[in-house]
Amino acid sequence: MGEAIRHRGPDAHGSYLTDSVGLHHRRLSIIDLSDAGTQPMHSACGRYTLVFNGEIYNFLELREELQNDGYTFATKTDTEVILALYSRHGRQCLDSLNGMFAFALWDNQAKSLFLARDRVGKKPLYYTMIDGDIAFASELKALLKAQLVERKIRLDALHDFFAYQYVPDPKTIFEDVFKLEPGHWMAVNQSGAESGQYWDVSFQQGENTDENSAAAALREHINAATRRRMIADVPLGAFLSGGVDSSGIVATMAKNSDRPVTTCAIGFNEKRFNETEFAEAVARQYQTDHHEFVVHEQVNDHLKTIAAYFDEPFADPSLVPTYFVSKLARQQVTVALAGDGGDEVFAGYEKYAMDALENRWRERTPNILRTWFFPKLIVPLSHSSLRPLRRIATLLKALSVDPAMAFYLSNAQITDSQWGRLASASTQQQLGGYHPSQQTVDRYQQSDGADHLARILYTDIKTYLPGDILVKVDRMSMAHSLEVRAPLLDYQLVEFACSLPSTLKLRNGEKKHLLKKCFKSDLPDDILYRKKMGFSPPLAQWFRNELRSLTETTVLGAQAGVAEYFSLPGIKQLWSEHQAETHDHGAVLWSLLMFQLWWLEYMDNDQAA
Repeated sequence: MGEAIRHRGPDAHGSYLTDSVGLHHRRLSIIDLSDAGTQPMHSACGRYTLVFNGEIYNFLELREELQNDGYTFATKTDTEVILALYSRHGRQCLDSLNGMFAFALWDNQAKSLFLARDRVGKKPLYYTMIDGDIAFASELKALLKAQLVERKIRLDALHDFFAYQYVPDPKTIFEDVFKLEPGHWMAVNQSGAESGQYWDVSFQQGENTDENSAAAALREHINAATRRRMIADVPLGAFLSGGVDSSGIVATMAKNSDRPVTTCAIGFNEKRFNETEFAEAVARQYQTDHHEFVVHEQVNDHLKTIAAYFDEPFADPSLVPTYFVSKLARQQVTVALAGDGGDEVFAGYEKYAMDALENRWRERTPNILRTWFFPKLIVPLSHSSLRPLRRIATLLKALSVDPAMAFYLSNAQITDSQWGRLASASTQQQLGGYHPSQQTVDRYQQSDGADHLARILYTDIKTYLPGDILVKVDRMSMAHSLEVRAPLLDYQLVEFACSLPSTLKLRNGEKKHLLKKCFKSDLPDDILYRKKMGFSPPLAQWFRNELRSLTETTVLGAQAGVAEYFSLPGIKQLWSEHQAETHDHGAVLWSLLMFQLWWLEYMDNDQAA
């Protein structure tokens, strides 16, 4: 199992094996590079044994508190701090930890195992139950390698994947394997298993709603979060896209460093997808040690390798530049800071502005139009050969449903019509009435937000952020044994930001209003107020050029995988429409390709993990 995830920790490894438990750890040395930091690590009393993936950013403060209480440390690691805290406070220790982590702690006296995952889900934790016992790992491939999992596809998870381009927690693509959800713990002993949630984010408005005061407080949170993440005993740098989030982090790092910050950026040959000129501007402003790489013909050469690092089907197209920027960064540093989380916490995506606008229209539209007249127009318009009419149909559908369902529609990467054309009759029959929108609707309804924007931000923080963004960053960085840290996802910063009114995040269509105000003195206006480009490759063009041959061979010529669950004639029809440029099916074709590459690696390969 350990060898299957060697890339996550190439520096050292260790095992602990008894009649009751077996623990293995792969180490990427960041803090206390000596052998004293090797895991599994045992508590001073000998009762507890810990394996831990991640970093505890406030470990120095916690260490000092424990020392003041009389605890004597044998190492300088954050791992030992977790052991000391748990030995004194049990699972309540989670309330004190500020960091990214997934860990397993064995209690040799009680013969019980305690698992926990950080608040927002930066670090992964998979598990499966086998006859009352539990097997767990940071990546699914470790469980597969040990032959502990029956590789039986979970069909509702498959439908979820095509809707979202990832499989949402706690599901996995396999029926009997699950992810421990962010902000959750699990305890397993001879009596069984129990689990619970120790953290959730609230959107209840706090007292500090004055804009200037809020901006000043936010700046302090960002400074503190960034400084915490700059603690390392190895070389440290940053991803720099030239957007607000990464540029703001680089600016903050530069102000807190006595040497040039190492920055890394990725570009594309296609100019409208290329942000390197903006990254270069920030690099010049802060005199960073800047490095760049342009993604072009290498995509085909690396795509199978990239897909193999995801143990489940995963199709966020920005995995490609994330893979290359991680590779570039690892040539320079061992730890990189990134701007992940800024869009979800501060309302940075265009969809938030559009959804808020749609919701105002929805509230002002008479019910009879929404529920009776609009539905009559949707079907004929959606089948039009004219793209503007199809877009009108999409808008009318969003206005005709409730806000939660409308948010799902704005996120969905496949329409019900496309799914109906693609999924085989057998697949649709076995799914029954299941629809992936339930993932979005349930989270939307759980939010305590006072308005629509607050509720959709909550939904993304609980689904898209841990299921897509953080999975992508974790797998692509760990593929190169690189640790990535996200200051904007410091839980105290997240709690503060979510307590602010929505008008400080989205104002008159301006996204990230407060975050931009916060960085106003650090970044030029052409960085702060330029149109967001995102971090995704030009899929539509790729399927007509670079990826055409690979897709024709791998997907259209498939004998298994997509051929077992989907209609090949339906796939070929979408392919023809895309090649004729009458429709843009880039997102669906990308999901099909990534699913098939995953299938070939993990389901149709005798040597699979």
